[in-house]
Amino acid sequence: MALAFDEYGRPFIIIKKQEQKTRLRGLDAQKANISAGKAVARILRTSLGPKGMDKIVQSPDGDITITNDGATILEQMDVDNQIAKLMVELSRSQDYEIGDGTTGVVVMAGALLEQAERLLERGIHPIRIAEGYEMASRIAFEHLERISQRFDFGADNIEPLVQTCMTTLSSKIVNRCKRDLAEIAVRAVLAVADLERKDVNLDMIKVEGKVGGKLEDTELIYGITVDKDMSHPQMPKRIEDAKIAILTCPFEPPKPKTKHKVDIDTVEKFETLRDQERKYFDDMVQKCKDVGATLVICQWGFDDEANHLLMHRNLPAVRWVGGVELELIAIATGGRIVPRFQELTTEKLGKAGLVREKSFGTTKDRMLYIEHCANSRAVTIFIRGGNKMVIEETKRSLHDALCVVRNLIRNNSIVYGGGSVEISCSIAVEVGADKYPGVEQYAIRAFADALDAIPMALAENSGLQPIETLSAVKSQQIKESNPHCGIDCNDVGTNDMLEQNVFETLIGKQQQILLATQVVKMILKIDDVISPSEY
Repeated sequence: MALAFDEYGRPFIIIKKQEQKTRLRGLDAQKANISAGKAVARILRTSLGPKGMDKIVQSPDGDITITNDGATILEQMDVDNQIAKLMVELSRSQDYEIGDGTTGVVVMAGALLEQAERLLERGIHPIRIAEGYEMASRIAFEHLERISQRFDFGADNIEPLVQTCMTTLSSKIVNRCKRDLAEIAVRAVLAVADLERKDVNLDMIKVEGKVGGKLEDTELIYGITVDKDMSHPQMPKRIEDAKIAILTCPFEPPKPKTKHKVDIDTVEKFETLRDQERKYFDDMVQKCKDVGATLVICQWGFDDEANHLLMHRNLPAVRWVGGVELELIAIATGGRIVPRFQELTTEKLGKAGLVREKSFGTTKDRMLYIEHCANSRAVTIFIRGGNKMVIEETKRSLHDALCVVRNLIRNNSIVYGGGSVEISCSIAVEVGADKYPGVEQYAIRAFADALDAIPMALAENSGLQPIETLSAVKSQQIKESNPHCGIDCNDVGTNDMLEQNVFETLIGKQQQILLATQVVKMILKIDDVISPSEY
């Protein structure tokens, strides 16, 4: 870094320890940033679409994740470069806002950066490129509004929602059961959705998994599952019309807060103490019975004596249930969580039509199902699978599907998938470029070329000839002015995505274009990178 001199020619320091810092400036900085962004996009490019590959990421402590969900891959990768971190943030924000399309948004940003690099080499100023991209993204955004279609669905007509879900799931590892999983996702969301307010609280949908069985055994339970069993093996395994007391207080005699010592020097005193304890337990159990509870769910444990008493008094109980599960049980059964025994009343009991214990396989694994609840606004999706990786990946895939259904309930406009939207927007942006006389026109055309990257990647991943396929579909779209023509990834024999039933949500696509453009503008505006050196 250059030293500065005062008027007497004496050098003085502007930046401390400058020999320990590295600095990139001007075009070099932009090229380095662009190549970092492109490198991240290149990793995700192969996992786009129904024929996309999966990635295996190993964490520092040896845990393995197998996934093709863009956000998950980037979260797990330990990225060090500052610009690559921006790409990770980009896919995370798409995941938070929309839930689906996390891979596409990064591929799109990578393509925009690649085009920007060519323009920078021609000597166009980065700010002009950024402004051109902004104009182009507006054209594309409005064009999406025009080609989108609304469809109506209701509680009894869920087919459109299922079709859109199937498109999301077709690029995941679970695509052989996509029909079943899509229906499960749609039913789960409709069970907790508030259709009048167009609002869905996804926290009400609990996704549980257990290794064993096969993917087809995945089921939707209108209630809650708890990974616990009855506290005593001889308690009943099935309770109908259960009235549930939900306790967060320990089921044992109270312990004084102060230090204390009890001197017992005769057998009689010991007997008295023991009777006192038993009486205390008796009263507690009796209190639960008097209120009318037929099942006790307790956050804490209770000792064997209490367990024995509960069994004798025919009061089934479950112990060591976690706080989150207790809250869900309380929401589902309409009960209240009771923090102190004195406050237990009949009104605070939850109601469930059926509580049953289910065992799995030859192992001692048992789970409690709490079904037919008073308030069915809490549901559980219970996933089975061959191994832990499959279950984790299925959970991520279902999360994407649930988010898609939620977005459709909020805004029921759809566009067609398979790259057809990007090709259509690319044509529209190309046409719109002629209206702008300045240097921005180059950037707008570059944006149109970058939009072609997604259909190109789809074709490449499907083993088709990318350039031939893309140009054939593009010319077909222009000839027939039909925005539904896309890449035929699954070799169905038709390019029309309307016939193939490949839908995507409108807000998901709009968000993709806006987010990618914003990040690329940000990267283009950086012309100086000062970083501490490695040593």
